[in-house]
Amino acid sequence: MSRSLKRLLVAGAAGFIGSNFVRLMRKTRPDVEITVLDKLTYAGNLANLKEFEGASGYRFVHGDICDADLVNTLAEKADAIVNFAAETHVDRSLMDPFAFIETDVRGTAVLCEAARRYGHEAFLLVSTDEVYGHVAGGRSREDDPLLPRSPYSASKAGGEHIAHAYAKSFGLPLLVTRGSNNYGPFQYPEKLIPVLITNAIDGMKLPLYNDGSAVRDYVYVEDHCRAIAMVLYEAPLGGVYNVGTGVETTGLQVAEAVLEIMRKPRSLIEFVADRPGHDYRYALDISRITELGWEPRVTFAEGLEQTVRWYQQHQDWWRALKSGEYWEYYKKNYRPLSPLS
Repeated sequence: MSRSLKRLLVAGAAGFIGSNFVRLMRKTRPDVEITVLDKLTYAGNLANLKEFEGASGYRFVHGDICDADLVNTLAEKADAIVNFAAETHVDRSLMDPFAFIETDVRGTAVLCEAARRYGHEAFLLVSTDEVYGHVAGGRSREDDPLLPRSPYSASKAGGEHIAHAYAKSFGLPLLVTRGSNNYGPFQYPEKLIPVLITNAIDGMKLPLYNDGSAVRDYVYVEDHCRAIAMVLYEAPLGGVYNVGTGVETTGLQVAEAVLEIMRKPRSLIEFVADRPGHDYRYALDISRITELGWEPRVTFAEGLEQTVRWYQQHQDWWRALKSGEYWEYYKKNYRPLSPLS
């Protein structure tokens, strides 16, 4: 199966994964016209897309996916929508759940309706492995129940349910990817890996929840974007695909690896109070996406070293972000362990 899809509306592409997707598409499918729609919230950054300004076949529109009139105007001239637009950080969702519900659920519904109205060939929703909730044993498969435990993962699951309802009720040509934890260039420095790297650059403590034992599957962002592009252009409609590496890594192992690469002392690691409702393990069965022909190319060791070097070489990019509101959030989120912990 193959789709041509020459005109894409990419929502939320000024963020981390979305901007890397645009970069991949411009490199591998330069004939595809891309319109980016982004609200430019704190994690959306035009600097992530600066290299495309003024380029033929690329257009940026500042706006909200909840704005139905704007979405319809843009969707009318597109063949497909790829939705990266979302509030994405678990810790922030614990502070302000309603912002997540608005964008991740209502915004997704607005995009689904526009894709249905204008007869799009595909609608791809970029979701997350966190919709499965804590995985005590085994690996999550695409037909497992969704058991989210944070406002963030619940809002992403809600968006998925809306999209699946549109597929069943109206024939929306739906595709869904559920990615594991991404890392790489242009990731906003509130997520674990850029927090660890940028703090280490400045000789600051590296905060880890509780004892650092939470397990994640870290996929390099370009590998993830290759999977999204493959699903968009080649996967049968209606499919849901887990995207990860199958390799499990604890937060403590990540911190130790960052410090080793940067030749910094292990004494910089600091254990902090745990996050509420912390999912201590995510693990994906990725057999469905590998059967489609995708596999990760970048090992965690390779990708982490590349990522460390990128943040070392692009300090102007992230230092501009780590100021003001960022530090207010940081101080609220990373609290010392209690004496009884």
